[in-house]
Amino acid sequence: MAVTRRRLLGIAAGTGTAAAIGLAVPWLISSAETGRLLPSEVPLPDPFRMPLPIPPVLEPLSADGIDRYEVTHRRALVEVIPGMTTEIWGYDGRFPGPTIVSRRGRPVVVRHRNHLPVPSAVHLHGGRTPAASDGYPTDLILPDGADGVAGLSQHRHHDPQAITTRVFRDYEYPMSQRAATLWYHDHRMDFTGPGVWRGLAGFHLVHDDEEEALPLPAGDRDIPLMIADRSFAADGSMRYPSLDPTHQHTPGVEEGFRQGVLGDVVLVNGVAWPFHEVPSVRYRLRLLNASNTRRYRLALDPPPVGGAGLVQIGSDGGLLDRPVGHDIIDIAPGERFDVVVDFGRYAPGQPVTLVNRLGVGSTRNVMQFRVVGGATDDSAVPARLSTIEPLQPGRGTVTRDFVFRNAEDHTWEINGRQFDPARMDATVPLGDTEVWRFTTDFHHPVHLHLEHFQVLTRNSEGRGPFDSGWKDTIDLRPAERVAVAVRFTDHPGRYVFHCHNLEHEDMAMMANMQVVSR
Repeated sequence: MAVTRRRLLGIAAGTGTAAAIGLAVPWLISSAETGRLLPSEVPLPDPFRMPLPIPPVLEPLSADGIDRYEVTHRRALVEVIPGMTTEIWGYDGRFPGPTIVSRRGRPVVVRHRNHLPVPSAVHLHGGRTPAASDGYPTDLILPDGADGVAGLSQHRHHDPQAITTRVFRDYEYPMSQRAATLWYHDHRMDFTGPGVWRGLAGFHLVHDDEEEALPLPAGDRDIPLMIADRSFAADGSMRYPSLDPTHQHTPGVEEGFRQGVLGDVVLVNGVAWPFHEVPSVRYRLRLLNASNTRRYRLALDPPPVGGAGLVQIGSDGGLLDRPVGHDIIDIAPGERFDVVVDFGRYAPGQPVTLVNRLGVGSTRNVMQFRVVGGATDDSAVPARLSTIEPLQPGRGTVTRDFVFRNAEDHTWEINGRQFDPARMDATVPLGDTEVWRFTTDFHHPVHLHLEHFQVLTRNSEGRGPFDSGWKDTIDLRPAERVAVAVRFTDHPGRYVFHCHNLEHEDMAMMANMQVVSR
């Protein structure tokens, strides 16, 4: 359903934001999508011709009670469009980067080396991480030979608290969190969009005893799937509408793309519309939307007899308390859904396509599974997965309101302000549970660093169908309000929360929070 002027004003008036919402929105395609398509300049390849690659698992350099890794940010030439060469910026020269697999309670240290021509910062998305290792956007790793930050990027504000390093930085992760599908990606101030678009993203999976005690699909039947749309120039390079193609000086995108950049090639684990052969057994699929802007409505085509082919077992923060069957799953940038698909519900030889019900033309398809025959399957999805303590705000609970909106000058703001590293937008005592209410004008996937939260209400009603479990990113549609409960249990320091539409984030739709000890 298209978002009408009446609906925008009516919902906004109920949340006190009517005056804040702009209505000249030719780039608001429908209630399904905010953004503008950047078409490729090359003939698009036929889908389902290339096999699905699985990102390699990175081996630790040492494991003396702490798992230590090293990852290098560097340029590499890869073949994404058959017969053409594409330069990426990748972790260890890969897109996606290598997968890091951790265990709850076992600390991890990752040394990130920057061999790119620009600064970088690394955020472990979904990690409960000390502030110094969270990838604050001005805590940069400078490339060798860089003379400070001057001349490399025109930050909107100087940040006297920024901690920069040269060539490398050690990120320390306690891993004091539940088993979950996390991911790491570039988080450089003003340039996150082009950094991720060029390939700076990878999986970080956390396991624990609770999860491994369940009979869920495992091993090569547990597959991470990074879904990301991209566009390609005539020479095969990645096409992105940066004001500064070198990503060194001037941040931002061309005027028509400030609402967000949509590509016309859907990549899964770095390959355009791949296929994967599966026996007639259950698979665990770890779905990640690593697109800058695009939302997906994922479904199986054909659906299995009886429906509910996508059985959700986990969300951003790990296992749900019980499985939830879906025919479709809406997934916004930054969100993760762990699902189990039983290919035993299909006949051998049956192709099963993962489709995008929000897509048009080339973006209707995501990938294809080919059921190749029977196999032994001792996996199952139990009726009970985990125990989740509900966060129950009391009478004295602090409630904070944050309005995400497009300003009159076509910038993106939170509570009428653009991001300023020197301004603190929320100060939260360690140990407190609070209610945060997010209100939007158009599509904004809101991501909170440091802690996961539980959704309380959507538009003053119950939770939506995809709001179960612990979340760190919440998909807000046009003119919605979502209330979440969050408990700040670990790690004092300075963190951010922001829109995970990366073009909006780069155009200052971000705010600071300071977690303080009592």
